[in-house]
Amino acid sequence: MPKALVVADEVDERLWTDAVRTCAVDLVIGAGDLPYDYLAFLASALDAPCVFVPGNHDPDLSGYTRYGGLSMKDGFPTVWPGPAGGVNADGRVVDVAGIRFAGLGGSIRYNDGPNQWTQRQQARRARGLVRRAKWRRRRDGRDVDILLTHSPPLDLGDRPDPPHRGFACLHRTIDVLRPKWLLHGHIHPHGEPVPDRVVGETRIRNVVGHRIMEFS
Repeated sequence: MPKALVVADEVDERLWTDAVRTCAVDLVIGAGDLPYDYLAFLASALDAPCVFVPGNHDPDLSGYTRYGGLSMKDGFPTVWPGPAGGVNADGRVVDVAGIRFAGLGGSIRYNDGPNQWTQRQQARRARGLVRRAKWRRRRDGRDVDILLTHSPPLDLGDRPDPPHRGFACLHRTIDVLRPKWLLHGHIHPHGEPVPDRVVGETRIRNVVGHRIMEFS
């Protein structure tokens, strides 16, 4: 069973040292709002791949392409601001360490910052993600294992204040893709226990901070 270090939103300074090498994991999963240098360090120190989605406090990664290790934007070589070697799953279906991810980063739009979407915009992005997941399933028969998001579904672990409202479209996305897990960040528990929520076959978990998880 693949084992992962799952992180979001809050840097644990104990992990940003060589002490992290004691974590025996197969991959690093980031659910947004963490320094990309932090994700790159974790992946390098653990010698593990990293898959992530951006949060609303992360730099905008849209428009970047990579060919043979060369990062491009607007047709010109440039430095990719994301974590070195990391796989950006935002709006994509990717296979990492034997796990199939579908990713939707960002939060509800509440100002002019990056990686923010209205309910309608995120719904359009979610429909595109579902189409890509269905196409992949037709090709190889594999379903999505983990829906990786920054924000939670509406009314399932979100908050009433405008910046922390969840996305309504994630309900339909769960219904169609039926992933085993939805992992999200964005909602800081501030020391309060945060129980998992279950919708059909999907377990929804707030991963703010860090967790070690095994996936069958």
